[in-house]
Amino acid sequence: MNDKFVGIAKVGEKGQIVIPKEAREMFNIHPGDSVIVLCDKDKGMAILKADVIEDLTDKVFPKDDQK
Repeated sequence: MNDKFVGIAKVGEKGQIVIPKEAREMFNIHPGDSVIVLCDKDKGMAILKADVIEDLTDKVFPKDDQK
């Protein structure tokens, strides 16, 4: 699998976008998964799969059995 992808997503009437299939496959995104939208008015927006933040949270706040 290639490690880069550029695609276009149209915004629908309700403000929804469809993440292109190639991007969903690259990041293992499936129906029902959560994504986080990060926005900076000057720099743009980024979409992250929510488990990226969960992994980071686990490192910052380890569970008792991970200490």
